[in-house]
Amino acid sequence: MVSVTQAQSKITLEEFLALPETKPAREYIDGNIEQKPMPQGEHSTLQIRLGTVINEAIITKKIGHAFTELRCTFAGRSVVPDISVFTWERIPKTEEGKIANRFESHPDWVIEILSPDQSANQVIRKILFCIQQGTQIGWLIDPKDESVLIVQPNVFPEIKQGEDRLPTLETVEDLDLSAQELFSWLIVQ
Repeated sequence: MVSVTQAQSKITLEEFLALPETKPAREYIDGNIEQKPMPQGEHSTLQIRLGTVINEAIITKKIGHAFTELRCTFAGRSVVPDISVFTWERIPKTEEGKIANRFESHPDWVIEILSPDQSANQVIRKILFCIQQGTQIGWLIDPKDESVLIVQPNVFPEIKQGEDRLPTLETVEDLDLSAQELFSWLIVQ
């Protein structure tokens, strides 16, 4: 087994996956281990609320499932997006039909929430990598300026704010959310 100190230099994906999980999660990108920041109040609130709202719109209709902090290992990397949405037919399952523990595929929709000390470019690189591997849409939520960067294959990225509607997977018809509504979840009255 590889120790955490050994993990600071380049290691293989298999060696990384043999390491014990940590909180917050670590990710494996290009032979390096990158530590995710510990979620804080805004991040945690947006992650839980958004994951719940997405699941309310898609699970009962068997459109898909949103997972928080799910390790996805594919194309030589192992990433842990804040929210990963898989369409129903792409959810890995066991022989008994239960959700599998290991997800060895890209999400269909990846959502990241920028933490205060996190590099936006580092997170954007992760979203772009997912898009290059088949992810249909990516969001980068920035609580500081209350904006959402939308990334889709072969489409110029755009930033949504205020009353702008946030695009989702094409199959998700019952989720109509504006940037303003999303960030209103941060207000406690």
